[in-house]
Amino acid sequence: MAPLIPRLHLFEIDDQPWYVNSFPLRSLYAFAGAANITAPRFPPFLRARVQDALQALWNNSTPYIQPSSPARLAASLLYRTLGRSTSDYTFIDFCAGSGGPTPAIERSVNHRLRAAALPEVDFVLTDLHPNPEAWARAATKSDHIRYESSPVDASAADAALVARLADRGPLHGLRRRKGQEDRRPKTFRLFNLAFHHFDDPLASAIMKNTLETSDGFAIFELQARDFASLLGPLLFGIGLILLAPYHAWRLRSWEVIVFTYLIPILPFVLTFDGWVSALRTRTPDEVKQLIANCGADSSGWEVKSGIQCHLWPVGYMNWIIATKTPPK
Repeated sequence: MAPLIPRLHLFEIDDQPWYVNSFPLRSLYAFAGAANITAPRFPPFLRARVQDALQALWNNSTPYIQPSSPARLAASLLYRTLGRSTSDYTFIDFCAGSGGPTPAIERSVNHRLRAAALPEVDFVLTDLHPNPEAWARAATKSDHIRYESSPVDASAADAALVARLADRGPLHGLRRRKGQEDRRPKTFRLFNLAFHHFDDPLASAIMKNTLETSDGFAIFELQARDFASLLGPLLFGIGLILLAPYHAWRLRSWEVIVFTYLIPILPFVLTFDGWVSALRTRTPDEVKQLIANCGADSSGWEVKSGIQCHLWPVGYMNWIIATKTPPK
């Protein structure tokens, strides 16, 4: 059933470049007689704290009422959907930010593969705006986390680049199942709480590039266009206010205290952007429409989707997993 709320591609504060030539800053600066002054971006140190909060949302679970974190739930969905063929892929996060849930997903997926006596897989962190410092810290904790320091555009990644990112190297080649030594690893793209950021033209270009250069993709969103998803960000903002001292201590960051209590930018941005994210999120049918109309050959692609509760009554993961069926 189609959602009651239409998709609205409104602005998120954390996304904004905050240039003077954007409305309403253009009018504000013109009124002040300062049309030639360049307005600052959303401050990077605040963006880092927003990303930290979202990473905590992905990776943590609330005792008694949340049996599994969203990251572990995403890993479970990947393994259940892909089955034994999970080992055939290299998973590339094209919108990794500061790392997000991908390191936690890697640990959980490879734990399941080891338990099933299957070869482990690599996860690669990339972004149009790379964060190699944060990614390097994640890579030191796992042999199966790699990253690309140069910018990677998910809408224009050529096949050679994608193949290089997916290549596991000789060490990982030894871990492949018998008979697979000469086969290239398949490429599986991850969009973790990311696909809603793209407007229709950009989403179409990204989907076209994905179908042309990859063998599968997953879209994981922690919201949808429903009323529960509009309540969730409000509770998330309240949770940040209650837990700010703990996160300030964990991150060794005085900014968390200042910009939660004295100048409450962080809870406001997380709540406001959470509402907008819900309004931006596409349904599985809308994603299927993108697949059909993006201009790439979509024959042979199988799309599965569903909704999984991770925190009742407001925490629901909306997921889409698509794989290319090999030609017979």
